[in-house]
Amino acid sequence: MFSKIRQSITAREAFELVQADLEVVEQEISVESVASGEAITTINHYLQAGGGKRLRPALLLLCSRMFGAANDCARRLAAVVEMIHTATLVHDDVIDLAKTRRGRPSTNVIWGNHMSVLAGDWLYMQAFQVALRERNFHLLDVLISLTQMMVEGELLQFERLHRIDVSEADYMELVDRKTASLFSACARLGGIAAGVEETVEAQLSEFAWNLGMAFQLVDDILDFTSTEKILGKPAGNDLREGKVTLPLIYALEHASAEEQRMVETVINDASYENVPFMRILQILERQGAIQRAYERAHTFTEKSRTLIAEFPESPAQRALYGIVELVTERNS
Repeated sequence: MFSKIRQSITAREAFELVQADLEVVEQEISVESVASGEAITTINHYLQAGGGKRLRPALLLLCSRMFGAANDCARRLAAVVEMIHTATLVHDDVIDLAKTRRGRPSTNVIWGNHMSVLAGDWLYMQAFQVALRERNFHLLDVLISLTQMMVEGELLQFERLHRIDVSEADYMELVDRKTASLFSACARLGGIAAGVEETVEAQLSEFAWNLGMAFQLVDDILDFTSTEKILGKPAGNDLREGKVTLPLIYALEHASAEEQRMVETVINDASYENVPFMRILQILERQGAIQRAYERAHTFTEKSRTLIAEFPESPAQRALYGIVELVTERNS
């Protein structure tokens, strides 16, 4: 067992390890994104061209490769999880009235809400159509449970929008359902494709769940600390959309009445016109909320490191260490 960061490989090397598999996954997504309706096909190809890190397919493939070469099942499932992830982003953008995604106009801006919702629905169903070809009830059970969790997460988020009384427990429940559940499913599906035992599958799931929790916490921190050019969307966008995330939850615990009113003003205005973004950053800084949120994220990454260290050393295992570092140290 090893636990030192220097013994991992870089995130770039981690992706290179599964680059050939990811190219097959991209081809699979492109083929499976063709619908009988031209508009849906156009939207799907626009979404695929938008890129993204392909972190979730890479996670699935690397988990599978710890137990042998990635097979057709693993590559197919990697395409499935990316299609599901993309579908959730489309629906999120409609619900959030988002204007941009990954530095480009979001689909709802170009094609409207109705067409975007239908495109997201179609992608969900097509992902299940692809998964169904494996004729494996266990993996279908994982995928169905996943989509239910993610929809429930979206409902919970909608119920908690425009409120400043969101607790840390509320927030963690949301992250569990909306983000960590997908990471967990990716690792579990990689194990299923490799034919691992249930105990190993569960360990992979726990590793990736902690990774997903850390990923979302860092994502929510970056929403305050990064720039629009790096994020591909306006900084401070979560609060503008009425979402109170962990840094603000921590800051509001000891914020003055005036500081609470400033946060509420941004939420009610859905803009920083009356309360500049810098004023919110000052509140976060004064309360030490950013540092505290990072410390919370690191508890999850440390747990994920501990779990992945229990697997036999291999290029794929070291690559997963690299993925953990990518999640923790990234700036976008």
